[in-house]
Amino acid sequence: MLRFKSILSRIVVLHVVAVVITSVFMSLALSWLLNYATNNIHNEAMQEQAVSVGEHLTAQPDGHLELDLPQDLLGLYSQAYGRYSYAVIDDHGRVLFSSLRDNAALFPADARSSDVEFLQQRLGDATVSGASVRKTIGGQSVWIQAGEDLANRDVLIDDIVADFYRDVGWITLPILMVLLIADIAIFRRALRPLREASEIASDIGPTRTDVRLPTDEIPREVRPLVSAINLALDRLEQGFRIQRDFTADAAHELRTPLSILRTRLDLLEDKKMRQALQRDVEGMAHIISQLLDIAELDAFVVDPLEKADLRSVTAEVAEFVAPLALAQGKDVALLGTAEPVWVKGNPEMLGRAIRNLSENAINHTAPGTTVEFIVDQNGTVSVQDQGPGVAEEERNLIFQRFWRRDRRKAGSTGLGLSIVQRIAELHSAVVTVENRDPSGARFSLKFVPLAL
Repeated sequence: MLRFKSILSRIVVLHVVAVVITSVFMSLALSWLLNYATNNIHNEAMQEQAVSVGEHLTAQPDGHLELDLPQDLLGLYSQAYGRYSYAVIDDHGRVLFSSLRDNAALFPADARSSDVEFLQQRLGDATVSGASVRKTIGGQSVWIQAGEDLANRDVLIDDIVADFYRDVGWITLPILMVLLIADIAIFRRALRPLREASEIASDIGPTRTDVRLPTDEIPREVRPLVSAINLALDRLEQGFRIQRDFTADAAHELRTPLSILRTRLDLLEDKKMRQALQRDVEGMAHIISQLLDIAELDAFVVDPLEKADLRSVTAEVAEFVAPLALAQGKDVALLGTAEPVWVKGNPEMLGRAIRNLSENAINHTAPGTTVEFIVDQNGTVSVQDQGPGVAEEERNLIFQRFWRRDRRKAGSTGLGLSIVQRIAELHSAVVTVENRDPSGARFSLKFVPLAL
């Protein structure tokens, strides 16, 4: 069974089939109408000829009938011409006059039951079709028969009948092509609202749950499906909102017990245990902070008119993380342009993204090495370290939430790079990662620069 993957192709093909079937039936109907009209014209002509012959019949005083045809009619009914013939018979079936050589009737089986009859008779190799008209002359009834040899019919009529299907075929083919082209244009225009709705639907995702498909221009037959999709999107948006609110509420609720726990840890007399527990608490606080960041980012919308100095934001982040790096025996360096680099975006969110990259770099670079911040005039900021680098097969995994290469390793939550990815998406930026030679990784964020 033929399957169509396109509504347009399905409609066009089915319409072509319908047009072809319609054309065949139309040709048959027109052919029947043509034959019907041709037969009517022929019958009327034969009746007129019979009436014309009857006008030249006269009754003699002795009761006999006499037929005096003018010269033009004699030529028309001559055997040399052979196309038309006539005969006059009385009510006893006797032939009074005939243009045939054997003085025979054209239609021997003439029933003579009505004033006008249309008959057809086979005479030798010829088929004669004509009319029989009753006329009363001198008190006696006669039947005047006029016929035409169908083998010598009007050439024009024969050509029309014989070539009708061929002519209709040549006419139907261009009509079919014109209809096909018109159908494609009409169907494409009719399906334009669906294409526009599809383009809108392609923008719907976890970050754009507020987008809905328009229903005003959608065809009535498809509108229930579009409405059902919008209702499903409403339910999904509500689910995302519940999940986001739960994450934010849970993170907020955990902050208070963590603060209490920090206070109570300060009262412990065992210094080693106190320090170990404090590290655990700080790790939990870091996770909570990142969960709050994720919840905020899921609802955050970047103001299209907002701008930030990428050089200044990077410098602030480098200054903020410098004490953390120095405490671990690592250095921080700010390189690149010294001029302001204005980009589209929110300064606070850009700072969070760069800070997460810097914390990731500090965690992976070796003691005695330097974490470098490089700001380029084209709107790119790179953070590079001298750690083990990132394997090719892991470069897509590292941006997934809670993904970690080694889950037993302390101090890693697997949320930092996913936050970077989300901030990049919000700012229409591109985040890339590549390995350095001989060792280390370089994470880059490419923002949209502003021409000032």
